[in-house]
Amino acid sequence: MLKATRFSGRHYLTRWASVAHRLFNPSSLLFFSLFLSTFIATGVWAQASEVESSQEEILLGMSTALSGPAEQLGKNMLLGVNMQFAKENSQGGINGRQLRLIAMDDGYEPNRTAPNMRTLIEQDKVLAVIGNVGTPTAISAIPIANEKQTLLFAPYTGAGVLRKTPPDRYIINYRASYAEETSTMVDALIKHAGLKPEEIAFFTQRDGYGDAGYIGGITALLKNGLKSKSQVVHGRYERNTLSVDNALADIILAEVTPKAIIMVGAYAPCARFIKLARESGVNALFLNVSFVGSAPLAKQLGESVKGVVVTQVVPHPENLSLPVVKEYQDALTAFAPDALPSFGSLEGYIAAKIMTKALKTISGKPTRESLIDALEALGKFDAGVGNSLYFDANSHQASHMVWPTRLEKGKFVSFEWSDIASFIEQ
Repeated sequence: MLKATRFSGRHYLTRWASVAHRLFNPSSLLFFSLFLSTFIATGVWAQASEVESSQEEILLGMSTALSGPAEQLGKNMLLGVNMQFAKENSQGGINGRQLRLIAMDDGYEPNRTAPNMRTLIEQDKVLAVIGNVGTPTAISAIPIANEKQTLLFAPYTGAGVLRKTPPDRYIINYRASYAEETSTMVDALIKHAGLKPEEIAFFTQRDGYGDAGYIGGITALLKNGLKSKSQVVHGRYERNTLSVDNALADIILAEVTPKAIIMVGAYAPCARFIKLARESGVNALFLNVSFVGSAPLAKQLGESVKGVVVTQVVPHPENLSLPVVKEYQDALTAFAPDALPSFGSLEGYIAAKIMTKALKTISGKPTRESLIDALEALGKFDAGVGNSLYFDANSHQASHMVWPTRLEKGKFVSFEWSDIASFIEQ
């Protein structure tokens, strides 16, 4: 029986995916579901006595936020990856090898990500790192991945630093970029809502994440007629804090009252900013990039708040017309019956699905180099998300799709950009 305990030193080893094949049957499914529910609710991660990869398993790593103000993002990403791995293991694994994931907590702090990456790559000898959360943490992880020639796959960030031309061989992304998200917002606000560029403001995190979203948005505004970025008000806050008051003051005191505010932050400070802004009489439309975390943002805002948009880089997790969503929902039912669907865990599930698709094409035991070769060899492929994805040696971002959602009675629902004018108070 799998023993669930807390491991010292903030090093968590998730082994339940590697035993799912023994548990995935009618007599044991109830036990497994109850165990996973406890796993998710308490944040207790399973420990295993061995960390070296054996010939019978494929060992992968993750450095993510399992504590702190962004912990729900990390936990959702981890859940999605683990559900996909559990599904594969229940069906015999990858060419007979079981998948196993080591998840390490970095608290969304880059000074903790670097040692985590070295531990995973040098000591645990993982095949690849998957699903790390955050831009500032990615900035710490990228040079180590390149130095150690170990894949960093599908990080939960849309920052341009991971999207060089030509791409870094050891950095491969799933999701659309923040520049694509913010430019889509800007195009909709100007073309469909009729706003002037200077009527759009920014609220961002003071780090590489916030800067990536801001630069993408400003670039789009300049293309749409903005004469100078000084015409646009920009409020900022410090990472892993709720100190948003000064940023709000900057926006309230702006010469031009903004009708829309593009937000590039985490769910807790963004929620506080939106609440304080509404209390202060700000009637702007609040538009968040996907990293904010829709589910935790909605939970903190409650059912009465309106005028909040989040762009998504995966389909709606309740859109059962898409094959990958149906698979994901089935995995939730089997492995996490008490967990609610979320965009974050669906992204983790899709990322892991793509990785397992590539792993299945490798003959013999996978290596760090053969995994990258396999991903690049996928070319145009279908992952069930409603549009084709693509990888090759010169294209290391599979998807460029952005889906708009808006907050309605405490939940984010899909809408069409052509309707955005109706959400803005004139």
